[in-house]
Amino acid sequence: MSDEHHDPRRDGIAAAAQAPTASAAFAEALGGPLGIIESAVPAAAFVIAYSIGGLEPSSAAIVAVAISVVMAIARLVRRQTVQFALSGLAGIAIAAFVVSRTGKAEDFFLPGLLLSGAYVIGLVGSIVFRWPVAGVALGLVSQTGMGWRRDPDKVRIYTHVTWIWVAVFAARLAVQLPLYFAGAVVALGVAKVAMGLPLFAVGMWLSWLVLRQEGALQPRPSSGSEPDDAAAPH
Repeated sequence: MSDEHHDPRRDGIAAAAQAPTASAAFAEALGGPLGIIESAVPAAAFVIAYSIGGLEPSSAAIVAVAISVVMAIARLVRRQTVQFALSGLAGIAIAAFVVSRTGKAEDFFLPGLLLSGAYVIGLVGSIVFRWPVAGVALGLVSQTGMGWRRDPDKVRIYTHVTWIWVAVFAARLAVQLPLYFAGAVVALGVAKVAMGLPLFAVGMWLSWLVLRQEGALQPRPSSGSEPDDAAAPH
């Protein structure tokens, strides 16, 4: 009796199990939950120092920079990657510089808004040129390469995932840009925190739902193996 029977369900289950891993890999490329938290905490500190502490915008921005430095050092002490902490520190430093030049508290959030706009443009561009960022990020982080581009079904799936993240960053712009132009600093801080990790989690969940479809897109058994299974004695 042959024990080499192919079970298509096994491929589907294994592929579905890979979806959370793929989603996590894409999330890591975006900075992960910790990176989102590290970008929200300095902004919250700025708003608290400005609105409750009564500090001038420039002084409140220095408080935010100091907190970013502490978080970067904490990563170094824990021997964790500091890539996203340093990039976050650079972003906060730029925001502080802008505030020091304009004197407007709402300008602390301007670099983040510009970055969200750049993300939207970059993500949409990757879709237009059929290099969806979701697939590129997954290939780089998981070290599986860009072979997925030869599979139209996977290109379609990664395109759908990339559209999810277009929506995430576009939603941030849709909510925060009007607040910025209205000079609503406290509301901007609340929106940045609320649309940080929570919105990131929603994007992750939706990405996982889409990536789970990979189970139906794995290579099927070769045509030659099915007759063998059918002819195998039982």
